[in-house]
Amino acid sequence: MKNIIKRQYKRIAILSTTLLVLSLSSSCSSDYLETDPTTAVSEESAYSSASNLMAIINGMHRDMYYRQNNSQGQNGQGGIMIMMDALGEDLVFPSTGNGWYVSTVRWQDQVNENGSNDFYPFQFYYALIRNANLVIANGPTVPTANATDVATVKQAIGEAYAFRAFSYYMLVQLYGKRYVPNTTNSQLGVPIRLVANEVPLARNTVEEVYTQINNDITEALSRLSTSRLTKSHFNDRVVLGLRARVALTQGNYALAASSAKSAREAVTGGFAGFPLMNNATYTAGFNNLEGNGEWMWGATIIADQTDYFGNFGAYMSRNYNSTNIRQAPKAMNSKLFAMFPATDVRTKVVDPTGQHTALALPSTYSKFPYTSQKFLSVSTSDSRVDVPYMRAAEMYLIEAEAKARLGDEAGSKVVFNALATNRNPSYTGATTTGAAYITEILNSRRIELWGEGFRFLDLKRLNQGLDRTGANHSSVVVNNVLTVANTDNRWEYLIPRAEINANPLIVQNPL
Repeated sequence: MKNIIKRQYKRIAILSTTLLVLSLSSSCSSDYLETDPTTAVSEESAYSSASNLMAIINGMHRDMYYRQNNSQGQNGQGGIMIMMDALGEDLVFPSTGNGWYVSTVRWQDQVNENGSNDFYPFQFYYALIRNANLVIANGPTVPTANATDVATVKQAIGEAYAFRAFSYYMLVQLYGKRYVPNTTNSQLGVPIRLVANEVPLARNTVEEVYTQINNDITEALSRLSTSRLTKSHFNDRVVLGLRARVALTQGNYALAASSAKSAREAVTGGFAGFPLMNNATYTAGFNNLEGNGEWMWGATIIADQTDYFGNFGAYMSRNYNSTNIRQAPKAMNSKLFAMFPATDVRTKVVDPTGQHTALALPSTYSKFPYTSQKFLSVSTSDSRVDVPYMRAAEMYLIEAEAKARLGDEAGSKVVFNALATNRNPSYTGATTTGAAYITEILNSRRIELWGEGFRFLDLKRLNQGLDRTGANHSSVVVNNVLTVANTDNRWEYLIPRAEINANPLIVQNPL
């Protein structure tokens, strides 16, 4: 009999409830299917009720912030978000500190097929996919005693499709070559695994992976509504936001614009949408998922589930009392900072002096110019920070960029100016045009989404090289990796050696 992992925890942001967090601990030929030892229950029990089926989904959401794969710095989606920005030019590590993510900054992770950080995203997302496959396969036969059970099963299956789409979207961007709009995209992506088994599979093409992603998004939208338990869960608005991301990556700008608009706006029948936060809220520490109307999807870490030095806030906050924060606080690219006036609230969370006097940091905290206090943990002794996976601001930026690329500059500026004037009350509207206007949107995207895990993926999507020159990067920290051409093989992570050894059909990326 196959076994399912069982853990006890409190459901995020609602009343305390004992739930099952389900991942596979059956014998598997691929390491990415392995999990930590824990008490197990039968797979049959997992599909014996609607509530048990939803427990799998609850566990997957918990794994998004609490799944520590191989080391402290590999804690769910938050760890991958840090990696995605560490690879870029806008998140600056002013010192090596105690070493966390320094190999990522130096572009060493993705070229080491035996490396832990090369393996980590592969393992993490395929584990989510496996659980999604189990819910999709078994959900239709779960017993339902009433209308509530029927709705629960429908929600669970819808979220499973959303998880699978999200996971493949991340995997193909990391381990495959970039999607090139208006081409066949026959370059290798990742294996599409739709059944929870260990059958060796060859890599599908990038185009095939995106087709599967879009199919899963369609399936998710057919099952989900605006209703959900908490903002840690998917609803149809979040899935629309995911569709907007995917469409932007594929150069399907009409779909990107319409999906982004639908994702953030109010819906007839009572759903208020996701209004942009005010400036006071923007400077309050990015730590109020449920109370901030702009946040569409994220994670709130419950106090008794904290991972202390493994939490997102243990690396990205300015105030937590950890060795990493004290020695290597995270800074913003000084060139990016200089592009925006002091009246823009997004500059107010960055201190050019690095003193952060309002925080009254102890003398043991190293001070570096342009460090950020965008993220503030609960306290110096509590590293918890709500992890932002999707915000309405991103939807404004997607819609503005997509409309501009479609040639609808006037329509784009209506959307872009709404965001820009919210962040900077002195902004009088975009006056740039053409390519210069699109660059203005992209620069706004850089500062708006700083620290939220987008920069590496944006550079790859835009087919731009890395350029850290002329800013506040330490040549020692980056190991002189100041530029990387857009043609460099390092834009694709190597397929982990553990997967190659287990799967004779897999093909490695060029070294």
